[in-house]
Amino acid sequence: MDDSSVHPVTVPRGLIESVSGFFGPAWARELPALAVRQLDLWDLTVAGESMHGAVALVVPVRRRDGTPAVLKLQPQDSETEGEPVALHAWGGDGAVRLLEHDPGTGAMLLESLDAGRRLDEEPLEEALTVIGGLIARLSSHPAPEGMRGLGPMALDIAERGRAKIERVGSEWRPVYERWAAVAEEMAAQPGDRLLHWDLHFENVLAPLDGSSASGRGTWLAIDPKPLAGDPGFELLSALRNRWADAEETGDPVRAARRRFDLLTEAAGIERDRARAWTRVRLLQDCLWMEAARHGVPRFHALMDHAMGE
Repeated sequence: MDDSSVHPVTVPRGLIESVSGFFGPAWARELPALAVRQLDLWDLTVAGESMHGAVALVVPVRRRDGTPAVLKLQPQDSETEGEPVALHAWGGDGAVRLLEHDPGTGAMLLESLDAGRRLDEEPLEEALTVIGGLIARLSSHPAPEGMRGLGPMALDIAERGRAKIERVGSEWRPVYERWAAVAEEMAAQPGDRLLHWDLHFENVLAPLDGSSASGRGTWLAIDPKPLAGDPGFELLSALRNRWADAEETGDPVRAARRRFDLLTEAAGIERDRARAWTRVRLLQDCLWMEAARHGVPRFHALMDHAMGE
């Protein structure tokens, strides 16, 4: 492809700031040149304004035959490096289809979905049922060999949780200890299914009308952070999304239990295991947020209550 046919790829300032915070400024500086390289390698033409998440640049493109696609560029780390492996394993079953992958840069060419139709715009209970169904579809696939596993992760969560106990207010220490004990127990039975691990409403898009994806269901997952494990570990993202809706009911614990019921029923997940794994996720989430400095945030405390019998 002649360079004269390539429209400039604009890297949004928000992406430069966020990706520099995670990975340093060097990758952001090299991103425009990387984009042009991949456009040339795969004979692509820019077809719209660039979009971004916290670390990924997403560029609408057209392939040589005119079909729409999406170029995705992101730094490689333990969370992102498994994405093309997972997408290849799913083969479009419940997830966006991987068209090309450059192992040297981590760049991916993905089928184009309808970015204007996200699941978070649908009625809440319908959206939860969709998420549960996608959990069932995606986790019906065994994790590919070499995928990072939930067992070591759960042990690490337990260890780090116990290390933080002394920094938590006294009323929360029993909660941290209980969560850490559950994480240690569940690490011995981690599961071997291929998990998305970030399956919330904004990571589910509709296919383009008339596209080849339209025969694979009404909704497809994007942007996995995959690992091998138990499907019960998948629920927290959807339980937390649109949390203001739960608060507005006046009884967020009851609302959380309703969400849990819808998700586990649609996903076909054994409820006790899902409760246990959700508590492991709550502890992991608090550790990420360094919540031990401030006690347990309201959402996490309410969700722990909701996971009770």
